[in-house]
Amino acid sequence: MSLDNSATVVTGASSGIGEATAHEFASRGARVALAARSEDRLASIAADLETEYGAETLVVPTDVRDEGAVEDLIATVVDEFGGLDVLVNNAGLGRGGDVADLSTEDYRAMMNTNVDGVFFATRAALPHLAASDGNLIFVGSFAGQYPRPGNPVYSATKWWVRGFAHGVEGQAGPDGVGVTVVNPTEVRTEFGGDDGDSFAERFEPGEVSEPEEIADAIGFAAAQDNSTVHEIDVYRRDKFEGW
Repeated sequence: MSLDNSATVVTGASSGIGEATAHEFASRGARVALAARSEDRLASIAADLETEYGAETLVVPTDVRDEGAVEDLIATVVDEFGGLDVLVNNAGLGRGGDVADLSTEDYRAMMNTNVDGVFFATRAALPHLAASDGNLIFVGSFAGQYPRPGNPVYSATKWWVRGFAHGVEGQAGPDGVGVTVVNPTEVRTEFGGDDGDSFAERFEPGEVSEPEEIADAIGFAAAQDNSTVHEIDVYRRDKFEGW
């Protein structure tokens, strides 16, 4: 189960789980293409990967909501790396609040990122992953398994991600593609900052999962040669206390 020289793409790679996953892949010898909207941030992370691990990197500024940009991302990676072994669909957006008060703008932003963006990237990558017997990984959420009264639309997008992923698993498995859903709960990242304090601000170290813990699970799934890791749930040990 090696990632050495694997051609990998991580969306939402500019921070949090995506950044940690880029480090995880690079530390295991993979070539890493970093995709997100912030070119400056991606360039800084790529420089870190090259310095720390001697990794081959590729910075591809991409808005996953843009169908053409996503197709260009995958085409660029395949051209530069000579193929594609792993895609991590990590880019995501969350907005909380009551449905009655949720703006159409926030609703569409979540749907366009969490649903359309995941579909665009998966569609573009699947032929290349089939050619390499590669792995397709979706970053889902605990919210995609249990009702979330605080952010029902975000929760619904993650239910969609999970259902879509497992449907793709059944369809693409015979073509040699491994498909995994990784479901974190709260992770100490910048996520949630648009609604107030981010998770990094709300939680002290040790209170909830760290991005590196999720990246470790993603790395395990990405390194599978013949098997599929169907689903991995990662959450703090006291998550169910008081339920």
